[in-house]
Amino acid sequence: MAETLATLANIVARDHGPGREDELRLERFMRHKPTLFTGGYAPEGAVKWVEEVEIIFEAMGCTEEHKLTLGTYVLREEANKWWKNAKLRIGAGGVVITWEMFKREFLRKYFPADIKNKKIVEFMELKQGNMYVVEYSVKFEELCAFSPHYNIVDAEEEK
Repeated sequence: MAETLATLANIVARDHGPGREDELRLERFMRHKPTLFTGGYAPEGAVKWVEEVEIIFEAMGCTEEHKLTLGTYVLREEANKWWKNAKLRIGAGGVVITWEMFKREFLRKYFPADIKNKKIVEFMELKQGNMYVVEYSVKFEELCAFSPHYNIVDAEEEK
């Protein structure tokens, strides 16, 4: 009887241990079908990829400690090679890399400053013109994310 209980306890521990939790978390993440990001020149695609992954994090109730592992899991090809090198550079000296640190480096690489500046200019020059109010509102919200005047978090980081 004691031997059976010990075997059962080992099975339960194996199925619910930390490694199994990580595996289940990854399976849950992948059930949301995140887009694989391969790199290359696609600035708007990079921004959309980050937004999509963060929507999944929110839906999963993902903690900060798991975001980096899950988000970088779907990097492939050139983007994965970039991340391996960036991780060594950012994590030098034992620095614990967070999702926010990753995101900042990722967007520096895949959403270059010249593109960001063009979006800021487009935002500053945005006029409703012939657009319906709804169309204008959507465009305003889209471009607002790139403007440090309206995005307090980015404005503070750029100082």
